[in-house]
Amino acid sequence: MSQHLTFLPILLPMLAGVLLLLPPFGKNLALRRVGSVTFSVITFFASLVLLMKVQAEGIQIYAIGEWAAPFGIVLVADQLSTLLVSLTTLLGIVCALYACAGDDEKGSFFHPLIHFLILGVNGAFLTGDAFNLFVFFEVLLIASYSLLMHGSDKNTTRAALQYVIMNLVGSAIFLIALGILYGVLGTLNMADMAQKVPLLQGDDIYLAKIGGLLLLVVFALKGALLPLHLWLPNTYASAMPVVAALFAIMTKVGVYSMMRIYTLIFGEQAGELSHMAQNWLWWLAIATIIVGAIGVLASKDLRKLVANLVIISVGTLVALVAVQTVQSSAAAIFYLVHSTLVTAALFILADLIGRQRGDVVDQIRSGPPITQVRLLGCCFLIAGIAVIGMPPLSGFIGKVWLLKATLNSGYALVFWPVYLIASFAVLVSVAKAGSTIFWHQQDKVAVRAQENTVHPAQLAALIILIASAPIISIFAGPMSEYAIGAASQLHDFNNQINVILSGGL
Repeated sequence: MSQHLTFLPILLPMLAGVLLLLPPFGKNLALRRVGSVTFSVITFFASLVLLMKVQAEGIQIYAIGEWAAPFGIVLVADQLSTLLVSLTTLLGIVCALYACAGDDEKGSFFHPLIHFLILGVNGAFLTGDAFNLFVFFEVLLIASYSLLMHGSDKNTTRAALQYVIMNLVGSAIFLIALGILYGVLGTLNMADMAQKVPLLQGDDIYLAKIGGLLLLVVFALKGALLPLHLWLPNTYASAMPVVAALFAIMTKVGVYSMMRIYTLIFGEQAGELSHMAQNWLWWLAIATIIVGAIGVLASKDLRKLVANLVIISVGTLVALVAVQTVQSSAAAIFYLVHSTLVTAALFILADLIGRQRGDVVDQIRSGPPITQVRLLGCCFLIAGIAVIGMPPLSGFIGKVWLLKATLNSGYALVFWPVYLIASFAVLVSVAKAGSTIFWHQQDKVAVRAQENTVHPAQLAALIILIASAPIISIFAGPMSEYAIGAASQLHDFNNQINVILSGGL
């Protein structure tokens, strides 16, 4: 069984998605809810076991059909990919649990779609083949299209149409890029590509560069990097909050792909194509942080504010990817985990707050008193401190680390002022939102519907996410060591190539 462990984070969500469509789950909502949460928990624990196995034994290779790389399809589980798979499956538990309070009744097949989305995301993190990266991208995108329309209205449909069109264009560009690279290199196995790129000569170098830059366009679109970020604020703000919370991991798939492609294939060992995307990534990341900060200041409701926080986090992560050092990658990994969990928590909080404010919903203006003001106020305070980056929570640790990682890299002169000003913008916006929503309440007491109080399933999901910030802070030492190990493994070119092409033997 242990040799198949690498495949379980893909197999289990696929089985869950199929089984939840069939009897007895298909016609019984209560059974479907129990089955969905149970499968989510099983997948999460399988991911944790894989993570511990990778940490103890090193990179794990799974060759499907026992066809070794580069001829067969291989899955590669290293410290970075297993950490992100575990993060994804944790979000899956939270969202499946939260939806059990009633959100899953607003449309068909919500729970199967969650698992199909997790299947696509986990596959993208674990694949060692560029073409299968495209395949898993399409799986997660198809599931995301349907989830985006769950419980939809006119505004959601408009945002979904924009999202679908842009991603269809991105998929076409992805295929063109892969076709060019395959024509030049004769392979799409990432490790094999990394070996062959330094050997290119003549016009093949320029063709490979075109293919590599087209991939940059695709990943910038998936990750919401400027100027291809325009779809994200409206899409995330108009989606159901539980869906937006799950989508918090999707932009990280684009960032992860940049880390893989431009560190392994077009990294230090790529000859004339070495670091070919570095300048593009750097300046686009800086511009993305600036635009995200402006969006945060201009946001008039909580969900739009959180969506713009996602844009700032993407810009920050890509800037660290562009620095191309072990320390910057380690800081990026730590910050990625923190930002994903805290933005997911804020999306859910925006929903719970909006449910208790009547027609005002989550708009940042005075409104009726909140029914459970102490509970939601305390949770907002913790999440706000974490996302602002104030001590003692995980955001502060991540902020200090990423500033330190860029200090001696020559990038600090640009990054520090931009990031610190953006952090100040986040501080002002989050403080304004919290004070307006929780303190500036209308004198007229609104009629409070009992059903709008937090459901036990919603509370459990919220506590899991809110608790992540202090937990990461408490275990910051082991988390930091793990992040440094994952980053060292990512930048260890020769070890990755040898392990993957030898089949892990």
